Amino acid sequence: MKYTYQYRIYPETSQKLTLNNWLRICRYWYNRMLGERFNWWEQNRCPINACPLISHLPELKDKPNYYNQKKQLPELKKGIVEVKHSGEHLDFSQVYSTVLQDVCKRVEATFSRFVAGDSKGNRSGKPRFKSQSRYRSLNFPNADDSWLKFSSINSKWLYISIPKIGLFRVRTHRPIPDGSKIKQVSLINKADGWWINFSLEDKSIPELKTDNIQPTWENSVGLDAVLDKDIYLATSEGNKLPSLKPLRTNQDQLTKVSQRKNKRKHGSKSRRKLAKREGKIHQKIVRNRKDFQYKTAYKLTRTGKKVFFIEKLNLVGLTRRNKTKQDENGNYSPNGQSSKSGLNKSWLDAAFNQFFQILGQVAEKANARVIECKPNYTSQLLSYRDEIVFIDCSIREYFDEELQLKIDRDINAAINLKRVGLDLFPTINRRQNKVVIAKSKTASVSKEVLSVFKRHQKLTQKADASV
Repeated sequence: MKYTYQYRIYPETSQKLTLNNWLRICRYWYNRMLGERFNWWEQNRCPINACPLISHLPELKDKPNYYNQKKQLPELKKGIVEVKHSGEHLDFSQVYSTVLQDVCKRVEATFSRFVAGDSKGNRSGKPRFKSQSRYRSLNFPNADDSWLKFSSINSKWLYISIPKIGLFRVRTHRPIPDGSKIKQVSLINKADGWWINFSLEDKSIPELKTDNIQPTWENSVGLDAVLDKDIYLATSEGNKLPSLKPLRTNQDQLTKVSQRKNKRKHGSKSRRKLAKREGKIHQKIVRNRKDFQYKTAYKLTRTGKKVFFIEKLNLVGLTRRNKTKQDENGNYSPNGQSSKSGLNKSWLDAAFNQFFQILGQVAEKANARVIECKPNYTSQLLSYRDEIVFIDCSIREYFDEELQLKIDRDINAAINLKRVGLDLFPTINRRQNKVVIAKSKTASVSKEVLSVFKRHQKLTQKADASV
């Protein structure tokens, strides 16, 4: 089994300068190789629908790839490379050889995803040239256990020897497991300092394999993503999990620092200091969000459920800007984007895609499954009766006078997601802008659904009485 452990390292001042110099050289090498590929791409293609009958074809150059670009390194190490736009002089011989070769692998991987796509055929966007803030890691793919030298008496510190740099102190807040072997080492420059990643392998630990669990009404639960007030998730068991909103909590502090930074001159020392402070606030937001999501995922898996039905959300579409509106004179009219911007920020702050990915990893360790379901009509249809009630997002509750029961919109949607996963949701057709229910299986689980709403109503009444 392969896994990664991350630790904080404390390099000396001279070591920090060396690492920063290595990052500068690797960033230049990355951008140079990417530029060569873009140049070849532009010079060796022609649109087939606009090709002239008589044209002079330029001499075709060899296509840049991983091997012929890596062959440039011995020549570059013989002398000093001058950066034309800045006048810097870079010495490639100072950098460890496998680190530079790993940069070639990065360019090969990112360009192949842009041209051909990944194993599933999904293509990524055009690769960007790396700035100082976007290139922050050094990979040592040939690391092994011999790089670890010794540890302190109290086992709180570990020392690792990095070629051409020396010994680094590593703060081991947790020990490296016995029987694991180091396969790769990565040094990462974050806002609060330098960190090290150990890629470990332990062949005695088998790979995780989830059992083929068949979902039933008892062993499954539906999860509905909620952005209303301070609620993060609603479950089909009648529970609501609170949200953290780390971006909203730190928004005032972040805005204050960002406004001060934008007033400073580009390249000045004061601007760099404020940019570093801004980066630490962003890092705090990211860590708070990830810690909250892991705790929420473990809380769900500890309920004993084996199947989790989640929404298949299209966050790209949900956070897309509204189309512009123009009147007859060409003037722009209000399009509701100012109000939607707040909703977009809430979607991004909640980071449901990241949470569902974390939930899948945690559930796999607990021998559970996470299944995506299409949420069509799940937030509108009553889960115990084939009737569309929640026609507007502002309707958060519905009172059933016949049953004297209060129905919560989010819990109702979570139950419907569970019904979709269990193939108990009715077949809905849309004809002439009217919703028509063709096949219904609602009566088969109506008793179980009503028991959830009754239990939720009792809990809310107790909570209101205590207040």
